[in-house]
Amino acid sequence: MKFCWCTIIVKDMEKSVKFYHEIVGLPVSRRFAAGPGTEICFLGEGEAKVELICGPSHKAAAGTEGISLGFEVKSVDEMIEFVKGKEMEVAGGPYQPNPHIKFFYVKDPDGVGVQFVENM
Repeated sequence: MKFCWCTIIVKDMEKSVKFYHEIVGLPVSRRFAAGPGTEICFLGEGEAKVELICGPSHKAAAGTEGISLGFEVKSVDEMIEFVKGKEMEVAGGPYQPNPHIKFFYVKDPDGVGVQFVENM
């Protein structure tokens, strides 16, 4: 069995696509209408994707605490500077629980935690 995608119901498709494309660096794989007023966008390369759904019959989750998506970066320090340069707030970290990993969090436009991880 392989992991295919993680679905996030979003309030504003444009803000969310911009975040996952410009901040996280995921390319838009597919974007299409999925019924009256509903749109779906898949972002990412390779097997696993992030799926965003926006529409009147879909409600964004109110409680996103405890949920996060992790993305590997070459340098946590460089990514923190990049994020701050985009006038985003660091939600947590940086943390280094052992000599082999370092990470920090930001929140996407709907409050989902996004973790940037450096394997050292």
